[in-house]
Amino acid sequence: MAAETIETIASPISARSLAFPRHEQTFPTLTEHEIERMRRFGEVRNYSDGEALFETGKPGPGMFVVLSGTVAITQRDGLGHVTPVIDQGPGQFLAEIAQLSGRPALVDGHAEGNVETLLIPPERLRALLVAEADLGERIMRALILRRVNLIQGGVGGPVLIGPLSLGRIAQLQNFLARNGQPHHVLDPAIDKDAADLVARYSATRAELPLVVCPNGNVLRNPSETALAMAMGMIGGHAHDRLYDVAVVGSGPAGLATAVYAASEGLSVAVLDSRAFGGQAGASARIENYLGFPTGISGQALAGRAFNQAQKFGAEILIPVSVRSLDCSKRDGLFSIATECGHILRAKSIVVASGARYRRPSIENLEAFEGRGVWYWASPIEAKLCAGQDVVLVGGGNSAGQGAVFLSGHVRKVYMMIRGGGLGASMSRYLIERIEATPNIELMFNTEITALEGGEDSALHRVRWKSRLAPEQHTLDVNNVFLFVGADPATGWLEGCGVKVDRGGFVLTGQNGPGQLLETTVPGVFAVGDVRSGSVKRVGGAIGEGAQVVAALHGFLADNANSTA
Repeated sequence: MAAETIETIASPISARSLAFPRHEQTFPTLTEHEIERMRRFGEVRNYSDGEALFETGKPGPGMFVVLSGTVAITQRDGLGHVTPVIDQGPGQFLAEIAQLSGRPALVDGHAEGNVETLLIPPERLRALLVAEADLGERIMRALILRRVNLIQGGVGGPVLIGPLSLGRIAQLQNFLARNGQPHHVLDPAIDKDAADLVARYSATRAELPLVVCPNGNVLRNPSETALAMAMGMIGGHAHDRLYDVAVVGSGPAGLATAVYAASEGLSVAVLDSRAFGGQAGASARIENYLGFPTGISGQALAGRAFNQAQKFGAEILIPVSVRSLDCSKRDGLFSIATECGHILRAKSIVVASGARYRRPSIENLEAFEGRGVWYWASPIEAKLCAGQDVVLVGGGNSAGQGAVFLSGHVRKVYMMIRGGGLGASMSRYLIERIEATPNIELMFNTEITALEGGEDSALHRVRWKSRLAPEQHTLDVNNVFLFVGADPATGWLEGCGVKVDRGGFVLTGQNGPGQLLETTVPGVFAVGDVRSGSVKRVGGAIGEGAQVVAALHGFLADNANSTA
């Protein structure tokens, strides 16, 4: 998709500084002794007044430690709005989580007067975090908090322009939020800048939303992949490298594999078609995961693992869809073909592709996906249907978590369950919470038969029936949430020799004792929900991701010995 460019907008917003609730942890000042410990990881760089150290949308060179002078940090969006963030002086360092992997910067940094810095490139920054544990902990915490502040600041990053009721707005918002990318939304009905831009580009409703990238490029209703490429989220050199292991899928199992494998010195590439965290990442709250007595959101848990994997040097490629796996090993290596036309090569493969949301047989379902039909319940979707009635379909733990979460935002949740009860499919604590929530109505032995809309192409009503009677009924709702299970995402394995069971889940443990996680193709392993016989729980997936690393070491050592 060709991008158009905008330089500025006539009505700039008034500048304001971001609030930092944990300022001392977000912007710590290093001692002279700490800076001396860091010098072996970088080199001194000097900048003159007004010179850019890093720019929004361009790959950052690494982390800067200010030795003398002052650097002004500002946020800039594609509409020409510049917002001051903070000034940093001697003893302070300039970076956020993107600098661990050389991703594009999310802010601008310019010298105010002459500035002397210590520049630590990404690979040396990762080495610093590991080698200097106490100092590394402070730096890592600051990098994470800075990204959180950028996201919560409400300015900067790409600007999504379109009606707030537009389904594509919610889809792109969800994609950006799930991947920890700052962004904000403008509605042309109430924002003059947005209305002027829509008029300037003569955008039809089918071309909305417009997305204005920080460099000024304007995309018309882009796909998630097109948006990611325009923002520099997808690295361009991964296909030029050879990896010890390629992990397909970045849910809990894939991220656990990446963390443990990378921390033990293996070169790791992780590919995922949409966002880190998998289905678990969309969970509003996980309350039965060990060590979190007050619960933790799936996004928070996955985000920590994602940052941890980057800390140890894993290359994470999102969104990159895998088309096929070639196990012929003509050159002794496995080859992964991606939908963007690249080939990634690795000595071993871990299948952690999990499962895809199941699409039930409902009349007109496809027409309303993203226009009132959702397969997850995040704050973005909750805001869309605040104060309204919604329908949620499903009887498992994910459905229960979604219903409880939505009940705090909507007027009423009609929870439709095909079976006659919840005891066999849902944890007891969730059942008790649902039963105690007055605005959740349980409708057992029911199913949706059709969806109906209006001239605006949005969902207006559902037709449903009891499985015990033939009569059909209607409910006037604009949003339906489907939590009806998932099917294994194994289509990309066809033709490579990896065997699956009748349900499509990957078979493992058939190559002899001690090979529990290895598939029928030596060197290809499977972990998490995609594996036949696995426990479909977050804790189980993480355990398998950690466990498979020992098998990887064994395979790689045997393979090296056989080729020596």
